[in-house]
Order: sequence, then C-alpha cells, then structure tokens
Amino acid sequence: MSTDAAFELAGAVVQYGPVRALSGIDLTIRSGERVAIIGPSGAGKSSVIGLLNGTLMPSRGSVLVLGIDTAAASARRLRQVQSRLGTIHQQFDLVEQLRVVHNVNAGKLGRWPLWKAVLSLLRPRELHDARLALHRVGIGDKLYARTGDLSGGEQQRVAIARVLVQRPSAILADEPIASLDPARGRDIIGLMHEISQESGITLLVSLHDVEAALDRFERVVGLRRGRIAFDGPPHRIHSEQIEELYALESKQTGA
Repeated sequence: MSTDAAFELAGAVVQYGPVRALSGIDLTIRSGERVAIIGPSGAGKSSVIGLLNGTLMPSRGSVLVLGIDTAAASARRLRQVQSRLGTIHQQFDLVEQLRVVHNVNAGKLGRWPLWKAVLSLLRPRELHDARLALHRVGIGDKLYARTGDLSGGEQQRVAIARVLVQRPSAILADEPIASLDPARGRDIIGLMHEISQESGITLLVSLHDVEAALDRFERVVGLRRGRIAFDGPPHRIHSEQIEELYALESKQTGA
C-alpha cells in the first residue's frame, strides 16, 4: 500500500451468487483526498463503500483500509479500524425516539466502555463535544430536541455531528443526500467538504447527483456495471462520458 493511501482496492471482486457487483476494481484514495463516486443504480457504488468500511469482504482481490488488509484482519483488529472510519448512510441510522445528544454521542461508542454508554443514556456525558459538533453543523440549538421531530436535512446534520465526535481518519458517505431535496442536499455536501478541508479528513462520497459531484469534489470516479469507467478531476471529464455512464439507466427507465 502506498504510504499516503487511506484506501486501496486491488483487483477487488464482489460476487453475490451469480451476480457480480464489482469486477476487479483497482482504486487508491490518498489521505486527505476528497473523492466522489458516481454512476447509475446498481453500478457498484454501495459495494465500494461496504468494502472500504469493512462491512463487506471481497470475493477476490485485496482491500487495504488505513494500512490494514480487512480480509486478513482479526475481528478485534477490524473493529479497531472501523472505529477510525465515520460512515454516513442515506437512512441516517438515527434512533428517532432519542434526544439529539444521545444520537450524537453514539459516535463515541467505539471508545466508551459499556457502563459509560449506559450511564450516558440516563444522563448525557461529555456534552461539550456534542455541543461543539452540533454548532459546527449549524444546529447548535437542537441538543435536547427529539430526533424524530427534526427535518430530514437536520437529521442528516445530526448524523454528521455524530461522525465529528468520533474523530475519524476518514468519512465514507453512501448516497447521503438521496432522500433530501436538491437545495438541502447541496448544503450537506458543502458542509462535508468544508469539514474535510478544514481537518484534513479523507472524504469519499457516493452520489447520484452528478452536478454536486462535479462542482464540489477534486476527483470523480465513474462506475458502470461494476467497473471503473473514468477516474480524474472534474475538468477532465467530458459530457459524453457522463452520458455514456448513465445511458443504460436511461434506456431502462424509458428516459
């Protein structure tokens, strides 16, 4: 693995029975880099995120995450690596019945002993970090709000605040704005980009919004049918490449 690489896929294959989600992917993400992965539904974007956060193992090939071969790592070592990764999902993965502070503090569960996590549910602990994180994402007044009462955009900000208190080495976001309206989605992408830029945290985001990817990210990777169609800075990606990337999806939807 390159000394400055946060993630490295080498010949990575993901097979689900007869279906091949990824076909021999080679991809290196450098530490501190901000990368968007785009492509039509079923292109393999979520499979790449799954490989990089250790929730999915390759059928063939290798996956190195922060210098660790995830397939060869022990369960304990894998958990240690995962504790250094902040993952943001489309569904937010929040407990709506809990106060915002509890969902934010969930980002510390990888570092807290069980007794501390249980006590924090009764009386929230380390409030300073939670407040700072919520202020950073623009909802500092929502510390004790019921999470389910927040808007979709506010809930996604809670998910980002949860990642901030985790203090990860890298953030992986899988379609984080798919359930938001375009304006709120662009705000969320801008926020994650700013956080990465300020802190030097590696950022990898899978997106269906091509314009957001081209506008905000220094590098864009296009996936189609489990293979890399292009990989480079936005100014080198031509409209014809984008059209070809989504051509199959357009035919299937009748667009």
